[in-house]
Amino acid sequence: MSSSVQEAIQVLHVDDEPDFQDLTVEFLEREDEQFSVVVASGATEALEIIDNDKPDCVISDFDMPRVDGLEFLRMIRIKYPQLPVVFFTSQDRETIIGSAIAVGPTGYVKKEATAEQYEFLAEQIRSTM
Repeated sequence: MSSSVQEAIQVLHVDDEPDFQDLTVEFLEREDEQFSVVVASGATEALEIIDNDKPDCVISDFDMPRVDGLEFLRMIRIKYPQLPVVFFTSQDRETIIGSAIAVGPTGYVKKEATAEQYEFLAEQIRSTM
């Protein structure tokens, strides 16, 4: 086996907007062939995925129905305190950081459907490895 073969980076994307899920999978997997992206539409589904097949990194929207990103992050930190979680959201950075700083998100990326934002998101994910 060649030492140049690198393992896949398992990414879980949690977002209640199917169009953004699809775009994120497409852009991230195109940006870096190491990324393998799985999607969940909410916290309950995401926690099941994490429990069954712990990803290397979670990217999560902040504004979601039923369980918002902050509560989802709290749930993750209870069982998986070291799991990197990057917020990928349209919420203002100051709002996110102000309310989530004590819980400890790994990063924040403004949610926009631009190549530049997906490149930045990919860099945020790589930096957690």
